Amino acid sequence: MTSAARPSGRPEGAAAVVIGGGLAGTTVALALADAGLDVTLVEGRPRLGGLVFSFRRESAAGDLTVDNGQHVYLRCCTAYRSFLERIGAAELVPLQDRMDVPVLDADRMRLGRLRRTALPVPLHLAKSLATYPHLTPAERAGVVRATLALKRLDPADPALDGVDFGSWLRRHGQSPRAVEALWDLVGIATLNATANDASLGLAAKVFKTGLLSAPGAADIGWAQVPLGEVHDALARSALEKAGVSIRLRTRAVAVSRTDEGWRVAVANGPHGREQLAADTVVLAVPQRETRGLLPDGALADKDRLLEIGTAPILNVHVVYDRKVLRRPFFAAVGSPVQWVFDRTHAAGLAEDGQYLALSQSAAQQEIDAPVAKLRARYLPELERLLPAARGARVRDFFVTRERTATFAPAPGVGRLRPDARTQVPGLYLAGAWTATGWPATMESAVRSGTAAAREALTELGFPQGQLPQEAA
Repeated sequence: MTSAARPSGRPEGAAAVVIGGGLAGTTVALALADAGLDVTLVEGRPRLGGLVFSFRRESAAGDLTVDNGQHVYLRCCTAYRSFLERIGAAELVPLQDRMDVPVLDADRMRLGRLRRTALPVPLHLAKSLATYPHLTPAERAGVVRATLALKRLDPADPALDGVDFGSWLRRHGQSPRAVEALWDLVGIATLNATANDASLGLAAKVFKTGLLSAPGAADIGWAQVPLGEVHDALARSALEKAGVSIRLRTRAVAVSRTDEGWRVAVANGPHGREQLAADTVVLAVPQRETRGLLPDGALADKDRLLEIGTAPILNVHVVYDRKVLRRPFFAAVGSPVQWVFDRTHAAGLAEDGQYLALSQSAAQQEIDAPVAKLRARYLPELERLLPAARGARVRDFFVTRERTATFAPAPGVGRLRPDARTQVPGLYLAGAWTATGWPATMESAVRSGTAAAREALTELGFPQGQLPQEAA
């Protein structure tokens, strides 16, 4: 597709097709539309948001709006925060004033806290670590030494990608208890893998950025409304205002290059197939789907995308007939329970009950377990952790399973993650699994979308000062 150029160097009437309506695709579509391109966003589902969504559930507890999983972010996730501001959702997904994580030891029934002060890094965590009851004094001192060693690492060093984080922790004197009560407490939730299964490069990125970059970097934020209100409703409104044509229930089946430009073949149910023309195409879908759509020659070896594994997340949902938890959330050690969040208000549950959501990452051993087995495992654990639950009636119990929730952050994955720009002009990749330097988080997804938009607009002739800004 050829077009005349504007004096600024931008092509007149340039068109783009973005395939995938998750966070990465929405970010790309907004950036390209803001730059003046004619953008069509294609999404196979009947909604936007990708793996960040909500659904309605009718039960004995009443009609609930359920998030498929508990998604949180940190203050250091500056790209995601900018995305929330762009779609008008920042006030609905607030951050803590200061990081404060209650951690309950199930075996000793003792509560500890990981919280920061206003002191500069690394002193902002010194008081919390010095009084953290789940480690011995010797283990706390060992954590300090390992933290200082971690601070000296460069997450971008390719050598770190091939090393597992668990081995590095053991070499730096970390006991199994220290790994469980601190390193994995944070790492499993952010990496979706235990230290033994995680790349040292990605682990260093998480801990250096989240805990050692700024005093407030690890302050936690989460949605106070259903995720669908943010990543579907508000995102859709922002896209429409930007002039993006949104095609839901429309699946891309082929991407091809012609003398006139790009053609995207899509299938949209009863309407059959049609061809969308574009100057620019962005694939913002998971790695396996991307591999299936890539034309020959787009990557040196597109089959390597299939070597990027996936990791599951299991979410256990329990509705009680009374309040059993007085905190907005807590983490547990010495228990199969990992993180527990109060979702009562966001889900629309009446005041006489409480809805708890358990987020269980790195759930390979339980992702396919029957609901009855999970109920028998987790209800007694909640009663052990929360004495108020022992006399409460369970009004509803159900699970949601994301079998391919994230890419697996295994050692060596860094060499498999492709850049935004392919080897074919006009074709770009986005997704949390691409080469952002971050693990599979909402932050990585947004950063990937920005990177793809910058590459696309650069190739179209946009000057540097007019490109989407990369997050700090």
